[in-house]
Amino acid sequence: MGISEKLNQVTARHDELREILSSQNGLNSQDLQRLSKEFADLIDIVSLVDKVKKIESEIHGISELIEDPDSEIEIRSIAEQEFRQLKKDLIKKEHEIELLLLPKDSADEKNAILEIRAGTGGDEAALFAADLFRMYQRFSEQQNWKFEIMDINETGIGGYKDATASVMGRAVFAKLKFESGVHRVQRVPETESQGRVHTSAATVAVLPEAEEIDVQIEPKELRIDTYRAQGAGGQHVNKTDSAIRITHLPTNIVVQCQDGKSQHKNRAQAMKMLRSKLYEKEQSEKNTARAEDRKMQVGSGDRSERIRTYNYPQGRITDHRINLTLYKLEKMMEGDLNEVIEALLTEDQASRLSRIS
Repeated sequence: MGISEKLNQVTARHDELREILSSQNGLNSQDLQRLSKEFADLIDIVSLVDKVKKIESEIHGISELIEDPDSEIEIRSIAEQEFRQLKKDLIKKEHEIELLLLPKDSADEKNAILEIRAGTGGDEAALFAADLFRMYQRFSEQQNWKFEIMDINETGIGGYKDATASVMGRAVFAKLKFESGVHRVQRVPETESQGRVHTSAATVAVLPEAEEIDVQIEPKELRIDTYRAQGAGGQHVNKTDSAIRITHLPTNIVVQCQDGKSQHKNRAQAMKMLRSKLYEKEQSEKNTARAEDRKMQVGSGDRSERIRTYNYPQGRITDHRINLTLYKLEKMMEGDLNEVIEALLTEDQASRLSRIS
């Protein structure tokens, strides 16, 4: 379906909803809320369509003035400048409409569960996993998101075997969803006496945080174990069985949380992680179109897919999916991820636009 056909459908549906909401005949509160939201979602597109029509009308009028042989040279020159500006405005508005017409990922507005695990490379991989975890923590602070640590399994030398956090805020999953995959680092470890560059890796998984209404979990499907927290944690560690491990028996998915100071909080956090894992599993199985879209855009989101290389000797970061290379590694490790994330989102939009044009 072309863009013009989609626009006709959108404007027709907008007019239909306006009539339904005006009369409200036979609508219960749930229907009213649902239709009101749909109507609100269409307002921006319809408003842009009106602006495009207005610009097109102005362009038509100026074109007649420019083509009029009786027009004075100065007036024609001013009209030509205005014509060029209107053309630019028209292209910009039409692109905005195209973006609004793209199908929305229902998970984009959700919070996210961030998981990072050390991969190949031993202690150096664990140190890199910790660096990545702090990078996303700093990025979250810059976005005014809430970054809540759920579980960290430390190596004892400052590295993380694995770490999990809940990231909460506006459009968290939309901005972080393309971070899933294998992140590779090339640098000289502090323990390397010969100064040789080593290659290590860590995997990142970003899951949309599921609400209770998204995933139904029966208590009988769970095995819940308590144990004493391990690793750094001050006086609280190893004094109470506050850490929680939950196994979802039908899928054998295991989650654990030990960062909270109470068993109650750790259990709530672990359930949040479990719901998100089950939600992602259901989405992958039921919505194959979404999985195909990801593959056609900037990667499948598969944890086994190498997506980015962090080269310390050259101060370089390369995202292999979009062939983007930036020489700002230090800034990015401090959380300045906007440039690469915007590039990924732009590539995603361009790819999807090409398929509906």
